[in-house]
Amino acid sequence: MLEIGKYHKMRIDRETEPGLFLSNEAGDDVLLPNKYVPSEYKIWDELDVYVYLDHEERPVATTLKPYIELNSFGYLRCTTVSKIGAFLDWGLEKELFVPFAQQARPMKVGSWYIVYMYLDEKTNRLAATSKTIKYLSNEGIEVKKYDKVDLLISHITDRGANAIVNSKHKGLIYKEDIFEDIRTGDQLEGWVKKIRPDGKIDIVLQEEGYKSIEPNAQYIYEELTANDGFLPLHDKSDPDDIQSQLGLSKKSFKKAIGTLYRDRKILIKEDGIYTIA
Repeated sequence: MLEIGKYHKMRIDRETEPGLFLSNEAGDDVLLPNKYVPSEYKIWDELDVYVYLDHEERPVATTLKPYIELNSFGYLRCTTVSKIGAFLDWGLEKELFVPFAQQARPMKVGSWYIVYMYLDEKTNRLAATSKTIKYLSNEGIEVKKYDKVDLLISHITDRGANAIVNSKHKGLIYKEDIFEDIRTGDQLEGWVKKIRPDGKIDIVLQEEGYKSIEPNAQYIYEELTANDGFLPLHDKSDPDDIQSQLGLSKKSFKKAIGTLYRDRKILIKEDGIYTIA
């Protein structure tokens, strides 16, 4: 069964007066209207198409790229407010509907909103909501420190930029970690800096320096910084001491401090390691 609101790879099955009918291996077919038909094609060519409902609520395919997909977030402009709700420009002919009950605050024509697109189970229609919090969770976090992530900036506060992480979690880019002009609605790449015990995710926009060389080196350097530039550990320390203080094996620890030492970031002395000012 074709999923509404998603991309599908389909074959050209036959030509008709209104357009091409496309099919998949499951036997589903859908119309690609003439206005979206490629200038050159052959029967059984494969096309990547987006499937949604047309003005008559029939599944239809398009080669246009919408600004948002099913079960994801986007930043869309309100074009119309009617007696039944608001409508958003999402890059396709038929605009995206937002019921009044799904508006965090009344939408206004010309304003932009962070929204989530869902499939209304009662009507089988695509719709959007600006009540997005319920679609985000920081329980069962699916990212880890140093991971590269996709971000949608949801709003700016005095603390920094709040971001939707991989369309699943809430994250924060602290003001002191922002070195460029960013605004609500920006879609960016970022990296996980830290996952706090309470589930909050700290994000940075630049990959941290030692990650590409030796992930544990960055971790140790952060621990050094947090301890006034000193840790009472060195390459001859007992493995149990290293494990209890840093959670690392002695082999991993020695490799990491070797990286830091070669890059002239630390000094290794008899009583421990020191950062170089």
